Amino acid sequence: MNGPGMYDPVQLRTFLTVAQTLSFTHAAGRLGVRQSTVSQHVRRLEEATGRPLFTRDTHSVELTEDGEALLGFARTILEAHERAAAFFTGTRLRGRLRFGASEDFVLTRLPEILGTFRQEHPEVELELSVELSGILHERLDAGRLDLVLAKRRGPGDERGRLVWRDRMVWIGAQGLRVDPERPVPLIAFPPPGITRARALEVLERDGRPWRIACTSGSLSGLVAAARAGLGVMAHTRGLIPPGLVRVGGLPELGPVEFALLQGRRPTPASDALAAAVLSGGDRVSRPA
Repeated sequence: MNGPGMYDPVQLRTFLTVAQTLSFTHAAGRLGVRQSTVSQHVRRLEEATGRPLFTRDTHSVELTEDGEALLGFARTILEAHERAAAFFTGTRLRGRLRFGASEDFVLTRLPEILGTFRQEHPEVELELSVELSGILHERLDAGRLDLVLAKRRGPGDERGRLVWRDRMVWIGAQGLRVDPERPVPLIAFPPPGITRARALEVLERDGRPWRIACTSGSLSGLVAAARAGLGVMAHTRGLIPPGLVRVGGLPELGPVEFALLQGRRPTPASDALAAAVLSGGDRVSRPA
């Protein structure tokens, strides 16, 4: 077994990036290294721990239980390195930073990451906007936001840096059954909601009639309607709110990707927050 230096920060950062993207290829792209380098870093960590960290086949990459356990240690080690570097470089970031995040993340660890950023950079004036992903994309394109964490618009949208990938699923109240003879009762964000567009697209493609049972610009409003049994909603698998469960008998919704996009003129403050979100990407995607 190796000595105290067994956990190399570079290898740990690679490990966290693979854990966030569940893809060696995407991790390599985000880190700007070859895929063989990513594999080598993971292999060395597995040798150092003496445990497999990922299960891999031709189609998927998943964390093992030991991989899940290493997530917390990896973050702690990397945060200590970053704090030490910030202390000794002594750089003080200033200025205004307009950050937009989709509502999916408000119930997760994102507030913790933002709180840490505020403590470390007290002179940055952080303005947070919580909106639908579609609206955030529009505001970024119009120059009204500096940094956005939101869903990608769909297959083929390669903008920004991939933070996290998952699948979309249908969810509803426990015991809810969708009658195949009647229109699907939908609970959805208003346009330009990306989950709404995906839900309508797959139902239309499957030839399933639908009706809007509830529309709300607020995730808490949609969740309340779903808990009341008014219908089903499309949602990210890893962020299912308490009190709701997956609902079967409906067409597959497919994958969803969350990306971090910077405005046309990145600043040191937006670069620093982008780095904080990317290094904590696995926390962002897990409910608090």
